[in-house]
Amino acid sequence: MKSFKELGLSHAFLKNLEEFKFTEPSDIQEKVIPIALQGKDIIGASATGSGKTLAFGAPIIENIKKKGSLQALIVVPTRELAEQVSRSLRSFSKQHSLKVLAVYGGVSLNPQIENLRNADIVVGTPGRIIDHITRRTINLSNLNFLVLDEADRMLDMGFIDDVFTIIEHCPAKRQTMLFSATISQEIAIIAKRYMNHPVEIHVESYVDPSKLEQVFYDVPQNEKFSLLVHLLKDEKSALVMVFCSTKRNADFIGKNLRKLGFDAMALHGDLSQNKRNQILEYFHESDKFVLVCTDVAARGLDIKNVSHVYNYDSPKNNTEYIHRVGRTARAGKEGKAITILGRMDYDNFRRVLQDGSLKITKLPTPEFERIVIRMSDHGREQGSYGRNYGGKYSGGRGSYGRRESNDRSYGRERREERKYFGRSRSDGRDNRIERSSYGNKKSFGRSGSRFGGSRRFGSSRGRDRDNRHSRHDSSRSHDSRPHSHNRGRFR
Repeated sequence: MKSFKELGLSHAFLKNLEEFKFTEPSDIQEKVIPIALQGKDIIGASATGSGKTLAFGAPIIENIKKKGSLQALIVVPTRELAEQVSRSLRSFSKQHSLKVLAVYGGVSLNPQIENLRNADIVVGTPGRIIDHITRRTINLSNLNFLVLDEADRMLDMGFIDDVFTIIEHCPAKRQTMLFSATISQEIAIIAKRYMNHPVEIHVESYVDPSKLEQVFYDVPQNEKFSLLVHLLKDEKSALVMVFCSTKRNADFIGKNLRKLGFDAMALHGDLSQNKRNQILEYFHESDKFVLVCTDVAARGLDIKNVSHVYNYDSPKNNTEYIHRVGRTARAGKEGKAITILGRMDYDNFRRVLQDGSLKITKLPTPEFERIVIRMSDHGREQGSYGRNYGGKYSGGRGSYGRRESNDRSYGRERREERKYFGRSRSDGRDNRIERSSYGNKKSFGRSGSRFGGSRRFGSSRGRDRDNRHSRHDSSRSHDSRPHSHNRGRFR
């Protein structure tokens, strides 16, 4: 392996790297930096955590000339990644006195407009960059470098038209570098249409498969949370990431883990930028912490020392799975990826298993305590999100008041809770979120489920809608035998 000095970097830049204790380049850095210093366009196929920021940042910083105008634009999919990349570039360019600015949504435009006037390097998300282009508050006429980082993620998030618009506003004479974990058809279109004879560079995954243990458990849908709690207590874990499919799931899981004494927080796109930054900063500084997140945190973020990754909701395909589990077993350290399957995860997990290179072992379900969640307490905690409930959460008809945009409907929250934890009792005694996993309203008599208490489903249109997720099982659940929901499981 070559040293940084052999890659053609200047003495000033090498001295700066020594301060950060960078001793030898990663694979992507070793392959990209010499070619990028020559001014060639590059397509880099590299997974998260491989050191891409230094790979494209070093050539930009070395070749840029400070002249008080924007010369390099780095486009990234998320606000967190914009902050992370901009911080890294500021550190790398300390000896060059370059002004690096991050621009993204969720914060005021005015400070960005002011700082854009003399920024040398801008790192931004597609939507906010388009805002500045529309307002003519960003000048791309002197741009020499364009970087599309995590390009596949941007396309997955629906930013392809924004990416095309940004590229078309850049000068034709420029150096373009594109980095993506996978090279899709859309990536190939960008390369053919907007890049000049790009050099393709492929590197192996930064995750060491020999140090990554991959397992899954198959449990009834309404026991997933209980198993998660058991595993978090039983596993010798330090920093943990728990992935959920939706923002509401992440919030709900995070809140109930905190109630059980875990140091846990939820991270997703509906949080304010300051709150997201605080959570990530706390995560970096902690020795033992549970970060419950959506896929916004799966890609690009520099999150080190993650010991365990839990898929509370199965990823949709093998690519998404690889991005998630890539948060652990990095840089030679051991890690563990655990997927908790319920009935609603089967279709997605089958798509994951189509990748024959993934060695995911099924483990027998351990004995674990069933968790009971008190809905009355949960209702009061949920109340802090709205202006005023106007009534006690005991089934009364009080006015719930206005709610914030990220929590529009109390009923929607309840549906999400039932979806993952079962239907709650409404008799005012226990308010337990427990129900049978059968999901077939015909199998419920007036006395309710096998846990007792609730009246038969379908008594109102609202309740019938609440259980629409389980209707596809009705043809298979005509009897009331225990564990009829186990049919068709992964073995």
